[in-house]
Amino acid sequence: MGQKDHRVERRLAAVFAADVAGYSRLMDQDEVDTLRTLTTGRDIMDRLIAEHGGRIANTAGDSILAEFPSAVNAVQCAMAVQEILAHANRDIPEERCIRFRIGVHVSDVMVRGGDLLGGGVNIAARLESLAEPGSVYISAATHAYVHRVLDLGFDDLGPMEIKNIAEPVHVYRVRNPGSSDPAKGKGGAVSLPIPSKPSIAVLPFTNMSGDPEQDYFADSMAEEVIAALSRFRSLFVIARNSTFTYKGKAVDVRQVSRELGVRYVLEGSVRRGGNRLRIIAQLIDATTGSHIWTDRYDGELSDIFDLQDRVTEAIIGAVEPSITLSEIERAKRKRPDNLDAYDCVMRAWPAVWSQDAETTAEALRLLERAIALDPSYALPKALAAWCHAQRVSYMRTPDPADDRAKAVKLAQEAASLDSDDPLVLTVLSAAYAMAGKFDLGLSAIERALILDPNSAWAWLRSGWANHYVGNSDRAIEHFQRSMRLNPLDPMHFNALVGIGGAHFGKGSYDEAARWVEQALREKPSATWVYRLLTTTYANAGRLEEARQTAAKLLEAYPDLTVTRAVEAAPGNPDILARYAQGLREAGLPE
Repeated sequence: MGQKDHRVERRLAAVFAADVAGYSRLMDQDEVDTLRTLTTGRDIMDRLIAEHGGRIANTAGDSILAEFPSAVNAVQCAMAVQEILAHANRDIPEERCIRFRIGVHVSDVMVRGGDLLGGGVNIAARLESLAEPGSVYISAATHAYVHRVLDLGFDDLGPMEIKNIAEPVHVYRVRNPGSSDPAKGKGGAVSLPIPSKPSIAVLPFTNMSGDPEQDYFADSMAEEVIAALSRFRSLFVIARNSTFTYKGKAVDVRQVSRELGVRYVLEGSVRRGGNRLRIIAQLIDATTGSHIWTDRYDGELSDIFDLQDRVTEAIIGAVEPSITLSEIERAKRKRPDNLDAYDCVMRAWPAVWSQDAETTAEALRLLERAIALDPSYALPKALAAWCHAQRVSYMRTPDPADDRAKAVKLAQEAASLDSDDPLVLTVLSAAYAMAGKFDLGLSAIERALILDPNSAWAWLRSGWANHYVGNSDRAIEHFQRSMRLNPLDPMHFNALVGIGGAHFGKGSYDEAARWVEQALREKPSATWVYRLLTTTYANAGRLEEARQTAAKLLEAYPDLTVTRAVEAAPGNPDILARYAQGLREAGLPE
C-alpha cells in the first residue's frame, strides 16, 4: 500500500447511510430472489446518488455509505430513492419487498483511501438504524440546511439517546407533503423509534370494582407507578398524559409500542372491596407481544403504598436489573398520613390540567380539602399552587396579584415539606417565574430534572423558564424533549406555543407565527394563545393579520388591555417590550 493510501483528508460532508430492513430474514426466505431484487434496488440507488452529485464511499452486503457536498442534495437523493423504490414495490407481496432505511447527517469527516471515517459517519449509521423501513431520518445539523429550501415536511422526534454517542442527537423524520408516510402503521398513527435505553409505558389500570366512582383509584395506581419509574435516569418512561389517552380502549400493545416508541408496556387492574385491595399487573415486551411476568398483589387499603412499591420493584427487576434497591428507596415519593387527603388529590388530579375554568376551580376545592385534612402533605399544596398560577397565565382572575402571591406561598410550603419531589419543584419553578424570580425558577427546574429526567412536564416548564430569560435555543430543545416523552399529550399544544414564544424571543417572527398557528389548530379553545399570535404578527409587520387576531382576542377577553396582557406573560424586559409594542400596534388599548 502506497503512502498516499495512508493519507487522511478532512472535509465537511453530508453523510448518507442506507441498508435493507430485514435483510437476513429475506435471505433466509429466498436467497436468489432477494439478491436479484437487491441488485435492482442498488442499481436505482447508485444511479440516483450519482445524479445528485454524491459519491459512494463504502459498501458491505446490503448497506451503502455515501457522501454529498450538499445536505440538500443528500436529502433530495434519499427521498427520490424511497419514492422510486416504493413504486417498484407496488406489485410485490409485502413479505418480499426490499425497503431501505436511510439516515443523513452533516459533519466533519475523515477520508482515507476513499473510505469515510469518524463520529459523523457513526451518527448517520445510527440514524439509519432508528429509521422505519422506507423512511429517511436526518439530524438537526442536516435539518438546519434543508428545512427552508426543500418542499418537504419534517416530523420533529426530539433528542434521542444513540448507542456509543455521548450526547443525545436531535432527530427529524422527513416526509413528502400529502404523500403516505412510511412511518405510519395501520390507522395512520406515526411510529416512533425505540430509545436505546429500556423504555416503558404504563397504561391506565382497569377498575375491576364494579363501581365507576372508583376509576380515580385505579388511575392513582398507574400514576404512582409512573412517578416512581420516572425517577430512574437509566429508563425512558412515557408521561401519564400520553398513556391515559388509551383509557377505556381495547388496544394492541404492539400498536402502543409503535405510537409511543417504547419496548415495554405495563397493564394492570385494581379491585377494591371495602378495605381490601387486589392489584394484578403484567409486563409485556410490546415489540413482540410476549409476556415477561404477571403477578398479583393483595392487601389492606392501608397497604396501598407498599403495594405500589412492590409493583414498581418488580418492573425494575425485570427491565433494569442494574438498578439497586437503594435507588428504588430514594425514588419513592413522600406519602400522606391521611388516606382521605390522598383520595382528594387523586380525584383532583385530572381536573388540575383542564383548560376549563370551572373544572380547574373544582380541582382547587378538592385540593384545599386535602390540605385541611393533612397539612404536612406536599402534593396538594403544589397542585393548588399550579391552579392559582394558571388563573394568572390564562387571565381567569380579577386579582392577578392575589393569585400570584398564593401560588408562590403554596409552592414554597410544598417545597419545604418535600424538597426532593420533582413535581413540587416544577410547580415552584412556575410560581417563581410568575412572580418574576427567574433565576430561582431556573434553579428549581434544573433540580427537578436531575431528580426526574423523564418528567415531560418538567422539560416543558424548563422550556418556559429558559424562554423567560432569553435562552431561546435551549428553550426550544427542552420543549421538543417534552414532546418526545409525551407524544400523545392533550397539552401538546402548550409546547408548540412555547416553541413559538422562543422564536419570538429570537426575533424570528414568521417562524414564531408558524408554531403558534399550529398550536391554535390543535387547541382552538385556548384563546389566551391569541395574545402571542397577535403580537407576533405585528412584530413581523403583518399588521392586517395582527388586527384580525386582536379582534378574536378581545372577543374572548373584552376588557383586555396591553397592561393586563403583559402582566400575564412573564419574560425579560426586552421580550416584554416587544410583546407590548406588538399588542399596541395591533390596536389593543393601553
